[in-house]
Amino acid sequence: MANTFLTPSIIAKQALATLYETCVMAQLVHRDYEQEFVSRVGDTISVRKPAVFEAKEFNRTNGIEIQNAEEGSVPITLNHFADVSFAVTAEELTLEIEDFGTQLLNPAMEAISQKIDRDILSLRSDIVQRVGKAGAAITGVTGAGIHDYDKPQVAIDARRVLNQRNVPAADRNLVIGPEMEALWLSDPLFHQADVRGDTDGLREASLGRRIFGFDGFQTQNIEAPTGTPSSGQPNTEIGVAFHKTAFALVTRPLVLPQGAANAAVESYRGFGVRVVMDYDISKKQDIVSVDCLYGVKTLDANRAVLIHGVAA
Repeated sequence: MANTFLTPSIIAKQALATLYETCVMAQLVHRDYEQEFVSRVGDTISVRKPAVFEAKEFNRTNGIEIQNAEEGSVPITLNHFADVSFAVTAEELTLEIEDFGTQLLNPAMEAISQKIDRDILSLRSDIVQRVGKAGAAITGVTGAGIHDYDKPQVAIDARRVLNQRNVPAADRNLVIGPEMEALWLSDPLFHQADVRGDTDGLREASLGRRIFGFDGFQTQNIEAPTGTPSSGQPNTEIGVAFHKTAFALVTRPLVLPQGAANAAVESYRGFGVRVVMDYDISKKQDIVSVDCLYGVKTLDANRAVLIHGVAA
């Protein structure tokens, strides 16, 4: 009976809600999405960059100076095809699966959201500006080996760098890993900087509203230094402070497969997922396949700065 209600449309809607709620980095960067554009893996599209203007001194004699609203564009390849497919046997669906979303769909979508965040974080390799110091080990959260560059003060340096680059003060974010978060949370200065006063934020990942001018977040996906500048030590964490327009996430809905009648595509606020269901009669099990297509790109490396810190 449960199998009757598991339609691709229902699964896609629930999958989309989970994806939207569990992504961290995807919520913080510039987004480009067109629901009407159905794409294929490997397509390259042009994404408009936010316009940049210069404030001019008004001269009444000369009149106003008209500036061209040229947003510019950057090519982005949709080369990330995230997929989670799983099988549900007739016995499981009948006897064991009480909540399909909690037991199967939510973990599947959390895996996709983690992949999206890791792919966005891989863009750290494009950043040349950095603060803090890599390669100096720390003895612990309260140990004598903690240095100033492992404390929240390093965020002040990151703010200075962005200010020197004339990066807008609004929409600045700071994302660090779990080790660095543990150090920062133990520092009184961090709590003085967090003047938000409420508990609302980007789910449990939020560290507070304004940390020296940044919205702060934590993600475990920042631990891996692969593809980022590092000292070569495995315990190096490289956080990132950035303006929303430093990076872009581009998503496009996938076309419904020609040979699958039991499929659906759902989209919401720049996220799109496709669900295809099939039945394997030889093994008497349902196959559920959830996927999404996207690309990531650095729009302006000068609007981001790496935050180095390590923890033993």
